[in-house]
Order: sequence, then C-alpha cells, then structure tokens
Amino acid sequence: MYNIKFFLKIAFTLLAFYWTSFTYAQEVVTADHMQIRWLAPSSFARESTEKIGLYFILESGWHVYWRNPGDSGAAPQFVIEEVGASAGPIEWPFPTRIKIEHLTNLGYEGNVAYLFDLTPKPGREQVLLSVDIEWLVCKIECIPGFGSMTLARPVGGQSEWSPEDLKVRNYFAQRVPSSEESSPWRLGNLAAQGNKRIRLFIESVELDKPAEVFPVDGKVFSAAKPVLQRDDKSLIYVFARLPDSTLPKAASFVLSDGNRAWQLNQVPFSSPLSEAQWRPLWLIILTAFAGGVLLNLMPCVFPVLSIKLLGLIGEGGNTGTRLREGMLYASGVIFTFTLLGLILLILRAGGASIGWGFQLQSPAVVMSLIVLFWVMAMSFHGVFEFGNHLVKVAGLSRGGTFGTGALAVFVAAPCTGPFMGVALGSATVLPPIEAILIFICMGLGLAAPFVILCASPPLLDRLPSPGPWMDKLRQLLAFPLYATVIWLLWIFGRMEGEEGWLLGTSMVLLVTVALWMIRNYTGFVRAISWALLLLSLPAGFLILERNEQQTISASIGWQKYDPALLKQAQKEKRSVFIDYTAAWCVTCQVNKRRVLDKETVLQLFKDNNVLLLRADWTRDDPQITESLAALGRNSIPVYAWYPGGAKDPEILPQILQEYMIADLFDGRNAPKKE
Repeated sequence: MYNIKFFLKIAFTLLAFYWTSFTYAQEVVTADHMQIRWLAPSSFARESTEKIGLYFILESGWHVYWRNPGDSGAAPQFVIEEVGASAGPIEWPFPTRIKIEHLTNLGYEGNVAYLFDLTPKPGREQVLLSVDIEWLVCKIECIPGFGSMTLARPVGGQSEWSPEDLKVRNYFAQRVPSSEESSPWRLGNLAAQGNKRIRLFIESVELDKPAEVFPVDGKVFSAAKPVLQRDDKSLIYVFARLPDSTLPKAASFVLSDGNRAWQLNQVPFSSPLSEAQWRPLWLIILTAFAGGVLLNLMPCVFPVLSIKLLGLIGEGGNTGTRLREGMLYASGVIFTFTLLGLILLILRAGGASIGWGFQLQSPAVVMSLIVLFWVMAMSFHGVFEFGNHLVKVAGLSRGGTFGTGALAVFVAAPCTGPFMGVALGSATVLPPIEAILIFICMGLGLAAPFVILCASPPLLDRLPSPGPWMDKLRQLLAFPLYATVIWLLWIFGRMEGEEGWLLGTSMVLLVTVALWMIRNYTGFVRAISWALLLLSLPAGFLILERNEQQTISASIGWQKYDPALLKQAQKEKRSVFIDYTAAWCVTCQVNKRRVLDKETVLQLFKDNNVLLLRADWTRDDPQITESLAALGRNSIPVYAWYPGGAKDPEILPQILQEYMIADLFDGRNAPKKE
C-alpha cells in the first residue's frame, strides 16, 4: 500500500510539472502578420479582481477589428475556460475608422489588447486558463486565423506585474468605454429620418469639441463617419442607415474624445423618457424662436414691417386697437409659418425633394411678388388709388393685418439666418407634432417684436401722433419696397437668364400702364384696361419656361456642383469646398461678397489646390436637395469642407468670416499644391 501511495504522489507531481510546462509553452501564438500573447501578472492576489488581456501585436499596415467590424471584416471570437477563477466578458477599447476603398471598417490599425476581469476563487492556490481564439487580420487582403492559448499562475499575497506589461495594460484599459454617467456629453434623442438616415442628438456638457461616435449595432448603422451638425453645445450626428434594416427599439453607442471613451447604452428611438432627453427639444425650440426674432433684421422682411408700422402710427393713441392689430399680425405670421412647415413636411414625406424657402424657387411666385411689391410702392407714392382694396393688401387697416403677417412670412422664409439651420433640419426628423411646434416657435419669434410694441403703453406713447407728416413718411416707406422689387428682379434674372430681366420689367411696365389707364379712363377703355391687368399675370406664367440650367457665379475658380466632380476629387485626395447658395438667400449673398468671392480667399483656395463647387439652389434642383439632405440640412446657406481625401465633410457656420477659411489650412488638412 505504501508503494502505491508513493508512486501515485510521484505521478501527480510529474503531471503537474508537465501541465505547467505545457501551459507556459502555449502563452504565445504566432500567425501570419501578427502575434498574440498574454498581458497578465506573474502571480494573482487572493480573491482580488485583476484586469488582464490578450495582446495582439500586428505588422505595420495590418489591422484587426472591433466588436462592430463595420462594412466588412469580422470581430475576433474568444472562448475562455477557467479553473480556480471567474472570468468577466471581453472589454473592447474604442476603435478607429479604417477606410479601404469605398468601405469603412471599425478596428485597430496597430497593436491592441482585448481585456477582461479575472478573480481567483477562495482557497485556490493556482489559476488555470485556456482560450480558443478566432480572428481576421487584414490589409487589403484578409487572412483568417485560429489559435489556442493557456495560462497558469500562482495565487499569493499580491499581484506582480512586469512594468512593461502593466504600462500596456493600463493604456488599453483607459481606452475601454466607461459608463455614460461620467460622460462629458449628455444623451439627447435618437430619431430615424425616413429609410436612409438616423440622427443622434447629444449635448456637450464639459467639452467644447465634438465626440467621435461609433455605433455598436452594425446591422442598422453604417460604419461611415456621421455628418456632424452643431449649434452651440448641441450636436447632431446623422448616420446612414443600412438598406432593408429593421430598427430596434434602442441602440448603443461609444463616444470618444480621442483618449478616453464612454458608452451610451440602449438609447431609445424617438422616446424622450427623461429630462435629459427632452432638453435638446427645448433647446431646438428656443433656437427656433431666436431665429424668428432675428428674421426681423433681415432686409427681405423690413419692407413688410414698414407697412405695418405706418398703419400702427395711423391708429393714434388707441391702445386696445393697436393690441388687436398686434394679435392679428401675430396670427397671420404663426398661421403661415405653420402652414408652410406642414406643406414642407407633407411633400417631403411623399418623396418630394424640396427644402425651406421652396416658394421662391418658383419663377411664377417670384414674378407675382415683383408685381405685388411694385403696386404697393406706387400706391404709397400716390400714383394711383383704388379704394380700400390696395390699402387692405398693404396692411393699413385691420382687415389687412392678418394678410400682412402672412406676407411677412412668405418673403422672410428664404432668409435663413443664424440659429435657424439646426432648427429647420431637426424639424424634418422629429415626430410631426414636435416639428410643427418648431415652426410655430419660429412664427412667435418673428411676430414677437411687433406684438411687444403694440402691447406696451410706454412704447406706444413714444410713437408720434398722426398728422400731415405721415404722407411724407408713407412716401419714404415706398423706397424699401422698390428695393425689394430690384432684389426680386435679380432673383428672377438668375432663374430665367437674360430674358428674366426683360420679362420681369415688361410685366411691371404692363401693370403700371393698365393701372394708369384704369385711373384716367372710363367706359370701354377702362374695361379693356381691367382685362389687360387681370390677364397679365396668367400670360406671364404661360411665357415662363422651366429652364433647368443652373446659373453659376462668374467668380473665377468656382464650378457648377456635380457629384461626379466631388467623387473624383476625393479619389485624387484633393480638398473640396462646396457653397450651397441661392439668389434669394440674402445671407448667402453677403457671405459671397464679404468672404467667398474675395480675391484673397480665392487665392488661398487656389494655393491649396481646392476644388470649388457652387451648388446653386435658386431653382428647385432635386440633386442639390438630396445632397443637402445627406448633410442633414434642408435650408441654406450651407458650407461643406472636405479635407483632402475625406469622405465626410465639416460643416462651417452660416455666417462666414475670412479667418474661418484661413483656419482650414493649418498644415494638417490642406494638401500641398501640385
């Protein structure tokens, strides 16, 4: 019996020795273009959790993948079996986007450690691990691999690491996403935009720079870098949605500042369940209101406000009447803003490629406004009168106040100013009730200054009393209307070419002659004049021909927008600047004169070999509308900057300064001139 026990003891000792030798021999796997080894201490502390990992060492130019591999590739698979310990799930450091031709992968260009927690069980003296690994390592071509590794370590008083391995482990542990509670960005909302795009709304709390966002779900979200829109601290990421994908109830994202990362878990689609999720909606509403207020300063709105100002002074000191005027004006503004917004949402939901300000993309509408403002201006100068009809149109009586508010919105809508871009873009992806609320708030902002003036007795007392001076003021206020006619004629000329000026001015002359004859003749001549007046606009509409050619600025260096030119430049690693503009966009024209068409700026673009594309949206162009939609916008101005070879643009502010263009060429983005 003694001999048997002795031999068994020797056998178990030898078995333990050979098992230990075998396990140490399997601690490194060498494969094509890579090597895998353990990141682990030489001993573990008792009942203390330690973070260890599998360290992938790659040859230069090769990469492996994240948990969501992106458009191609495959994430590595790990099957871990432990003896004497408990192992946690694999922890994935945040990835980078890897561009290969037209594909975007998510992974690691260089060495990476896949980590997990390991806790020795009570009373155990040794930890034994085995892991089966499958991987895909790629450059242009991809090579699959499979390997098995083992690890045996004693359990003692404390864990002992080599300084080099501990440094590597800590580096990648810092890149593992933390919980969203510690994130410098706060969750806003997640909304699908049709079948092609998904928008993630977040708010910056601590950091001014935007986060790099990676979707965890690779079955719904494209791995391509999302288009970023920002408005102060609000950030909107527009992801491309994969074809035929089914939306889950929620999705998760990893956000990174380049050094650390945080994970937003199970973000619900269009379900504002918490105060943090409602905050961006209220921020967008406030932005819409501020944008509406600023519209009062735009030159396309002032002529209409001048009409109401004249009517307000004419009411004398009757505060109640003035307050009623303010309410009627506000009703007209809000009703028309809501109606235009509703039409926009319905048409876009039906597949139409239109954007905000679509009414001034119609030559017939522009021609009608030219005639209307011309007649109003001539009436202000007393050239002709016809009872109260024109007066009501001009808003000089209570009957026309509602119509004046509607007219203000009609001509103000294309003047997309500061704060309005994000609000309008958000309105196209939010649920209908929330979208309409945004349009209502824009109307409230536009109407607010006039209503405050009507409702404030101290401000009313400062208005002068009616008197003979009002006739001169009435004539003075005609000049902004003449200026508006000139602006509209210029838009009409951009739409219809050289014949546009001839047609527009001829229409003005025809209407003027008809009105003069109506005033000075009776009988048959007057009847003919009325017929001429009533038929002039329909006849003008029949003359109009839809000219699909886009008129491009004559500025040296600019080319007509063409997606093929953009793709070719991206293929050649050439930088591209796109100016989305229109003749009826006042902000666009100011930016052109002050910045984009200046000789110094054009020379800067030329020195850096930048392709300049001008997307002229003066007339409806579905191709440009779709391009704007891909950027998450449906209004202009929009300025898209593609650094050399970039697939996704940086969106510049709506109000440009020359230094913003200069900042694009800081030595990092600009390619060298060939």
